[in-house]
Amino acid sequence: MGELVTFPSNGSDGQGYLAVPAAGSGPGVVVLQEWWGLVPHIKEVADRFATEGFVALAPDIYRGDSVANTEPDEAGKLMMSLNIERAAKDMVGAVDYLKSRPEVTGGIGVVGFCMGGGLTLWLATLRPDDIKAAAPFYGVLPWPAAQPDFSRLAGKVSVQGHYAADDDFANPEAVRALEAELNGHGVDNEFFIYDDAGHAFFNDTRPEAFHAGHAATAWRRTVDFFKQHL
Repeated sequence: MGELVTFPSNGSDGQGYLAVPAAGSGPGVVVLQEWWGLVPHIKEVADRFATEGFVALAPDIYRGDSVANTEPDEAGKLMMSLNIERAAKDMVGAVDYLKSRPEVTGGIGVVGFCMGGGLTLWLATLRPDDIKAAAPFYGVLPWPAAQPDFSRLAGKVSVQGHYAADDDFANPEAVRALEAELNGHGVDNEFFIYDDAGHAFFNDTRPEAFHAGHAATAWRRTVDFFKQHL
């Protein structure tokens, strides 16, 4: 459904997967990958957003590198070796690229999963004047240099978070702390914690983690959230 594209990224070229709705136009959504890379699952998520009427762009944060979702150790190495400054430039470049596309006729949102969920929040704080809504799924941010300044979101960006009750990476206590921090800065937010689910419950290519019911609910909530704010 989509195509691979290149876009300017602060003096170099970023790359990503772009999916445009059949209607030809709509609001923009940046889709940020898990630690596996820009794998077929993330491209399929972008395609799903296009079927809902959004112009979706999934930037390739690893710039060509990826691993199978059966290799968590290798994925962890890729994540921890990520050039976070370059990643920030690529994500901002993705936002600017969507802004430049004539097909994007509404606002811009960002959604991401695991590593991409954490980057979703960070990107929103980097471009609060352009991003209207952010939807992190069980987000983690292991890099000291990538810590969001949530005060920049107040009155500009709405946040809707999706997390699992049984998640060692982003547990409910961490979610409540994040919610409290956003509330402290006056940021519009709502968080959902899904019972009987663990990390990566949205990823249907991982049967050991996927929860069909919660994934469907989280998807509908996210789509409705973006339609409301974008």
